[in-house]
Amino acid sequence: MSEPDLTNPQYYLNRELSELAYQERVLSEGTDERNPPLERLRFLAFFTKNTDEFFMKRVGGLKQQITAGVTVTTSDGRTPREQLHDIIDAARPLFHRQDTYWQTELKPELADVGIAIREYADLSGAQRDQLRTYFEQSVLPTLTPLAFDPAHPFPFISNLSLSLAVLSTKAGEGTTFTRIKIPSNQPRLVDVPDTSEQYVLIEDLIEANIDMLLPGLDILDISKFRVTRNAEVRRNEEVAEDLVDIIEDVLEQRRFATVVRIEVDADMPDESVAILTEHLDVDDREVFHREGPIDYEDFFALLELERPDLKLQSWTPQTHPRLLPKAGDTRNETTIFDEIREDDILVHHPYHAFETTVQRFLDAAANDPNVLAVKAAIYRTASDSKVIQSLIDAADNGKQVAVMVELKARFDEKNNLEWVRRLEEEGIHVAYGTVGLKTHTKTALVVRQEADGVQLYSHVGTGNYHSETAKGYSDLGLLTADRDVGQDLTKVFNFFTGPTLDDRFRKLLIAPVTMRERFTEMVRREVEHARAGRRARIVVKVNGLEDPTMVEELYRASTAGVEIDLIVRDICRLRPGLEAVSENITVHSIVGRFLEHARIFYFENAGDPGWYIGSADWMMRNLDHRVEAVSPVEETRLREQLRFILEASLTDNRRRWVMQSDGSYERVTPDDEPVRDIQEMLMAATEAALERGYGPGMDVDTDLIEESLLVEAASDGGVDGGRDSSATIDDSDGDEEGRSDGGTVSFFDRYAEHWYHPDSETYEWAVRTGDGDRRYFKTRDGARTRLRAEYETSS
Repeated sequence: MSEPDLTNPQYYLNRELSELAYQERVLSEGTDERNPPLERLRFLAFFTKNTDEFFMKRVGGLKQQITAGVTVTTSDGRTPREQLHDIIDAARPLFHRQDTYWQTELKPELADVGIAIREYADLSGAQRDQLRTYFEQSVLPTLTPLAFDPAHPFPFISNLSLSLAVLSTKAGEGTTFTRIKIPSNQPRLVDVPDTSEQYVLIEDLIEANIDMLLPGLDILDISKFRVTRNAEVRRNEEVAEDLVDIIEDVLEQRRFATVVRIEVDADMPDESVAILTEHLDVDDREVFHREGPIDYEDFFALLELERPDLKLQSWTPQTHPRLLPKAGDTRNETTIFDEIREDDILVHHPYHAFETTVQRFLDAAANDPNVLAVKAAIYRTASDSKVIQSLIDAADNGKQVAVMVELKARFDEKNNLEWVRRLEEEGIHVAYGTVGLKTHTKTALVVRQEADGVQLYSHVGTGNYHSETAKGYSDLGLLTADRDVGQDLTKVFNFFTGPTLDDRFRKLLIAPVTMRERFTEMVRREVEHARAGRRARIVVKVNGLEDPTMVEELYRASTAGVEIDLIVRDICRLRPGLEAVSENITVHSIVGRFLEHARIFYFENAGDPGWYIGSADWMMRNLDHRVEAVSPVEETRLREQLRFILEASLTDNRRRWVMQSDGSYERVTPDDEPVRDIQEMLMAATEAALERGYGPGMDVDTDLIEESLLVEAASDGGVDGGRDSSATIDDSDGDEEGRSDGGTVSFFDRYAEHWYHPDSETYEWAVRTGDGDRRYFKTRDGARTRLRAEYETSS
């Protein structure tokens, strides 16, 4: 059979449509009756937030390309115009599904349990009177009607602003179009008087009392609409003297950027639609008629209600057990630096609290008299960031402090600008971006004077230094005193303030200089092992797999026989299950209460496995156009935790979806098996570890997972394949059972047809599963557990 042409567009999914497929999975959580009502509402609100950003960024970028006459096709063979057409066709039914579910299912269900979004006309006369007084006193003074007629130009309509379009007339005069912006500084959900947890939407309140705003007019129609503008505004960095000036200009330009979408009431009259499309310069296809409230994001406020009966059981991030006081340390003399120097610490948010791990690390650095310098790279941080305050405290305490703040972190530019000014006012040296690259690495470095010399302490993470997102994003971080990692980070921080980025690193994989090359080498190494008959496996957990070159490498690995599991939350260009191309690849996606944001990379390497975590997805922007850092994880106990995360993810039957070869996803269901929710399992493992006391961050229950990922090298190296045929293995296990002839039969004798000893340096046992597959184990206990799971219930 000839080699497939891996540049053929049929082997690649479209990036934008893959993103919409992810948003469909988010929406599915919002319509999943297994979730309590307020959890479903949260996902409906997230769907609005996510698709708003999608249209601002991705659709905005496509419209720019179309305007510029770009006709170059993507790896899946589509031009920008074709992509825009397909996106609109794919998005329209999703918005319809969101509206229909809200109107017919969730809104009535919430009303039945006391949380009601009321129709204004259904309120009592007394309630309407009180709300009219509230409107007159509190809302009316904030409104500014903007008429469009020969004496008034068409008004500017800002991005994502909700508005009313009013058609009115006077006797003997023509029709006037008036735009009324819904004030964003007023609560969208207005309390209904003399009730609890009942509301009217402010736009309905304004509409019902429009006579006070537009007196003396005959109102022909009032309809809601919302405009989305392009966020892909760019300035040439090469010709600007100051990156701060660029960012401020970009923020200003976004206000006036091209319109990419208009959402309107389903029954908005054609006259109003025509006025909007003409003066906002959009095509009719870019108008989305909505049956619901248009903007669901304000419904996040309802999640703050004290209604635990309507939510998932709350989760409080825990202190990492390694950071609890040691036995006998009654004066708490052990510092976090002592703990890190003793052994690396792996933290996992939101299971471990950000405040008692990463924030504690930075606080200790700021206040420890032995610390000489603190350096940190900030991509996103909270508006009231304690991280920034720690860096300021460090400078006040005489430390050398250097901070890299990425001003180009999309939609956080304004917040980061404010922090740059605050830091510079404190006399801290701030680097705020580099020409042509974003700094996406999540790293911090502490330089400390100790009795045996200067020691380097590093944090390499997958998530931002943001205390709030750390409560809802699933992220990992490595705290280490490994000097090689510290020296590598020293080079990275020197790049932020110096002229060039070194391309020689001891342990870290750094983009854009070494990461792509090293990942490619590791994938190709698995290919070599597979072709030599050695077991080869790759498991990767990322947010996105978009880079066509990495997809091609994975295809080649699959055709060589490498077993590949990809846990990709969001965008994935790769098609699994294609004959002679990707038959050995499975693509999974997990959508749950926490946003799966951690990046983990596993390469089996014929028995000498490599484990890595870091900030980079397998996307072109991460590998080639951003500064990223990925670190090896070398300690066995930490690898055990990573193995638990991956293995449990691959067996999740509650939150996991599996991609089909056409790019669609099917949800995995438990059927008759026990429900296995990865995030619930990790919460339980964290609590169990805390109950146990000082020690690893999670109490890994190996009975819950298939122990097929190696955490340390096989004792004999395991790289040559083959086994000494004269070697013997004791199959007896003390689990003998009585036979009718008075003898005994061991457990393994009873299931002799279902297992064998493979010809492998790495694995001692192989089990034939009920579905015809094979699973490999290093230990007898692992094989026994699998045999019981497969065959005990039926014997």
